[in-house]
Amino acid sequence: MSGFLNRRSLCRNALLATMAISPSGWLKSLAAAASVMPSPKKVILLWLNGGPATIDLWDLKPGHVNGGPFSETATRVPGLRISEHLPELARCSDQLAVVRSMTSKEGDHSRATHFARTGYVPQAGIDFPDLGALLVHEQGASDSPLPNYVSILPPRRVAFAGNGFLESRCAPLYVGEQADAIADLTVRDLQPDRMLPLDRRNLRQQILQQLDTDFSGMHRQPVVLAGADVRRRAIRMMQPEVVEAFDLEAEPERARDRLGRNLFGQGCVMARRLLERGVSFVEVTLDGWDTHNQNFQQVIQLSGQLDRALSGLIADLAERGMLDSTLIVCLGEFGRTPVINSNSGRDHWPRAWSTVLAGGGVGRGQVIGATSADGLQVESEPYQVPDLIASICHAIGVDPMQQNDSNVDRPIRIADPSARLIEGLF
Repeated sequence: MSGFLNRRSLCRNALLATMAISPSGWLKSLAAAASVMPSPKKVILLWLNGGPATIDLWDLKPGHVNGGPFSETATRVPGLRISEHLPELARCSDQLAVVRSMTSKEGDHSRATHFARTGYVPQAGIDFPDLGALLVHEQGASDSPLPNYVSILPPRRVAFAGNGFLESRCAPLYVGEQADAIADLTVRDLQPDRMLPLDRRNLRQQILQQLDTDFSGMHRQPVVLAGADVRRRAIRMMQPEVVEAFDLEAEPERARDRLGRNLFGQGCVMARRLLERGVSFVEVTLDGWDTHNQNFQQVIQLSGQLDRALSGLIADLAERGMLDSTLIVCLGEFGRTPVINSNSGRDHWPRAWSTVLAGGGVGRGQVIGATSADGLQVESEPYQVPDLIASICHAIGVDPMQQNDSNVDRPIRIADPSARLIEGLF
């Protein structure tokens, strides 16, 4: 025993002596390194639900029978021409990276949505998490009063994967899931009962927290601990500064007008407000892209919302010095058929489609990949969904090969092991 104590004392004294002799040594270097560690980048996912006709947005085919009635418009980027119905995005195209060579085999809405958002095709028994849950698991702050993952205007007919096999802190908070008007962009039951005195409200919260502490202390099952964690985070969200983060009325009128006075535009305003207050991952859904009938009429209307919101969001983030630290991803589950059907619509087409990224350090003002003149297939190097997932991870400083324990007792990587980075994006 005395030998152990002597060795321990010797090590302690040697360490103290080293620190005293060299105050500018490793401790100072460690402190300096910590002080310059970059803050984790954040993500805004603009989810175009239903499968957008990217052939009518980012990769038009003028002069071909598959091209439809839309014309191209010139942009600030040589070689990049996009839809005439995206004039504001054409003016800020030097901030965009358009990937025209995405491909997939999943043409069913449910399977393709799962694939595009998790990076894996559905497999029986495995609860794959959404990309947002995976990223906040790596970078989200565990002590934040706000949730790290917020999903604004989630679609009503397609269920997202949520936190899957990850812990409850990675689950999304849904905002406006039943919204029909801008006033519905709220978190349900977030405001406390105004008829209940503050002291009684605080007492009830204390009793609930004590019950949770006692019960979870006796029962350590994951479902019990997860329930206690959800209630604890719900109580934290009732703080005034948290409630204010979701209050669009606190936003200047000019900022709200800039992104469009519609659900999607105001959802993007809320997304920026949440990022400013520390949220790591926010997604905003623009629904209505399942255009089997009257595709062109619907795409004109949807393009107007997307054009104003995305261009305004880019300008908003740039003015606030947030664009380099925020990655914007504009994505749907697949594209639509180049061949126009008898109902003036386009059907599902996962074989060749496009996605767009901006900010977050990705290469700006560029177009990556190409499809054939008829739009039916990718002619350049094709990229799969796992490649996009890996590239998003790389852009924000997350290792896409990081493994997480799953509900089937085997580790699963964030991105499929076959994934590679999209060349030219960085």
